[in-house]
Amino acid sequence: MYDPTVARLTYRALLGRRRALILGALPLLLIAISLAVRALSGADDQTAADVLGGFALATMVPIIGVIAGTGAIGPEIDDGSVVYLLSKPIKRSTIISTKLIVAIAVTMVFSAVPTLIAGFVLNGNGQQVAVAYTVAALVASIAYAALFLLFGTVSRHAVVFGLVYALVWEALFGSLVPGARTLSIQQWSLAVAQKVSGGDLVTSDVGLTTATVLLAAVTVLATWYAGQKLRTLTLAGEE
Repeated sequence: MYDPTVARLTYRALLGRRRALILGALPLLLIAISLAVRALSGADDQTAADVLGGFALATMVPIIGVIAGTGAIGPEIDDGSVVYLLSKPIKRSTIISTKLIVAIAVTMVFSAVPTLIAGFVLNGNGQQVAVAYTVAALVASIAYAALFLLFGTVSRHAVVFGLVYALVWEALFGSLVPGARTLSIQQWSLAVAQKVSGGDLVTSDVGLTTATVLLAAVTVLATWYAGQKLRTLTLAGEE
């Protein structure tokens, strides 16, 4: 389920100079904000939770997921170079799973690591806030990467759809319509973070069991369907 050549090509595409600068911008901004907040207000657990929840998990993680997930395959489909990859004797499911692993790894590195650093800067991991939000970022990275990889496989407007989901559905509707939070990767990952923190600073509108099932379901189904769409694309190219 993992091909080193496909992985190397995907890493090269995702970590090119331009995309790497975009991926690194938000983590650097998070750390800069954390340093400024710590310098101005000192160590405060509630402030740390607000910054990590409001910026890191709600904004930075999904945007990085969009860039990594859609960028893992979308550009190859858009410019037609995916046909060369599909002509190789590699299973389509292996191509998708390899690209998913790469997208997850990139999303985790550029989101979970800076979240942990920012958490320790803000309050030194008081009440396990830094670790809790880092775990949430790790869990969310998997589901976001799978979902946005699917978007990149089925649409040429994957980035737009990804941003609409992350910034409109989760951020806007999720804050206004309580029922919408049930279908939010952010809320599912917060349920895991709430369990890790064990306190009142991290909360979720979704139970832990429900969140775990939905996270697994979205990851598996999105990966499976992306593989199916890639097989369809192969047949179309051969015809």
